[in-house]
Amino acid sequence: MTDSRSASSEDSDLGSNGSVEEDSHQSQSNDGSNASAGRLTEPSRQWRDIFWLCIFTLHLIGSGFLLALLGMNRFRKPDRLNIDKYTNKISENQAGLTETYWPLYGVAGGVGTILGWVWLLLLGSRAKQMMKFSVHSLTTYLAVISVLCFWARQIFWGITFAVGAGLQFLYVLSVIDRFPFTMLVLQKAVTMVWNLPEVMRVAYAFTVVMLMWLVLWTFGAAGVVASGIGDGGRWWLLVVLSVSLFWTGAVLCNMVHVIVSGMVFLVLIHGGQEATSMPSRPLLKSLRYAVTTSFGSICYGSLFTAAIRTLRWKIRGLRSKIGNNECLLCCVDFLFNIVETLVRFFNKYAYVQMAVNGKSFNHSARDAWELFQSTGIEALVAYDCSGAVLLMGTLLGGLITGTCAGIWTWYRSSDRVIMVGSTAILVGMILVGLAVVVVESAVTSIYICYAEDPLLINRWDAEFFNQMSEALHQRLQHRSARNREMNRIDAHILQIPSI
Repeated sequence: MTDSRSASSEDSDLGSNGSVEEDSHQSQSNDGSNASAGRLTEPSRQWRDIFWLCIFTLHLIGSGFLLALLGMNRFRKPDRLNIDKYTNKISENQAGLTETYWPLYGVAGGVGTILGWVWLLLLGSRAKQMMKFSVHSLTTYLAVISVLCFWARQIFWGITFAVGAGLQFLYVLSVIDRFPFTMLVLQKAVTMVWNLPEVMRVAYAFTVVMLMWLVLWTFGAAGVVASGIGDGGRWWLLVVLSVSLFWTGAVLCNMVHVIVSGMVFLVLIHGGQEATSMPSRPLLKSLRYAVTTSFGSICYGSLFTAAIRTLRWKIRGLRSKIGNNECLLCCVDFLFNIVETLVRFFNKYAYVQMAVNGKSFNHSARDAWELFQSTGIEALVAYDCSGAVLLMGTLLGGLITGTCAGIWTWYRSSDRVIMVGSTAILVGMILVGLAVVVVESAVTSIYICYAEDPLLINRWDAEFFNQMSEALHQRLQHRSARNREMNRIDAHILQIPSI
């Protein structure tokens, strides 16, 4: 009972609904007749970021109509809806049929689903090996695809993948010393989610939902590829459809993020899933919040978070390897400060706060970042590369999916390989990302709990708590030494006489 009261107090300090649910649960154990009264004390959450909820809903309706229109126009009959009369001036290619290219995207959906589900199935036994394989194989895979593009005389794409391979190689070199700690955090996150089978079922269910939307999306994309308009027009349409798919996929991934992180947070707060203080049906409540009151915030955050996170990783990797080049260091620090300001309002830790407290996205992101900075945990979060490692796995899954779809396209219609292959990469990334986000959700919850009360992690895993505390101490010492070096550089610059 001592642990239960402690968990209740900690949850109350966070302003979450968990404390109310816990009080209700305790009331029920004392007097079953008060159960309905206990439930009445639970405060209702307000709908957040309603504007973005409306925008996403309108986007979904509009894109669904456009996809159906584009696919039906060339389904079994050329120009079924007489759309070509509006594109006669930009027609440059021989038109095809939607069903010619739709099965090619079916390959992408099948391969991406298999990769995502295999990733989940091997999560408990081979997670560490899979993550290491992703990190070390991505550079090689990008280089191989670059060579194949040059061989197929696709110079632009060959250069693009070659540059990507080079950047990936440099990034791995810049953060390779962080991988031992990163793998430790990922292993503990995997252990957490593996012991919560209902969390795994959430990932499977959302993958099915994504596949249902992909049936329509690929139908429209196949119609675009089959159209007779010029390559420029088709590419612009595919870019627009890809942005729409990215946003939709990101929303679904972040819904899983909110559901899983809310569940993991409650498990850590209450000391285990079997604790008497654990609220009833926590997963269903997290799901309800994700699809109702917090849905607008999820739509809003999904637009910007991924791009800002990726930019931040790249700048951090470059910043750590500059050395004593004062001019370059000042330029990179300027960019770094801009990105850090954006991260304050757009970060993945907001989803934990949204799951627990029901705040708006920007409010949740700001609170999480201020919590990290006030406790010094931000130094440890910045050192951890778990998000980048999981992104590498997602990228590798997308590239494998795109390769499989591209190879089949080569034998069916060689002039459409790049179009089908590049969009199939996005399809694969989203499907694999729905599996990977389960682990990322656990990582974010672990850091939030450690910042709120380190003893929560100590109660869950004492050895891991000691390892995190030691890593935090080292990072704070490193940051202090770096600040002294920066102050020395600033003082040196001020002493230089002006001409």
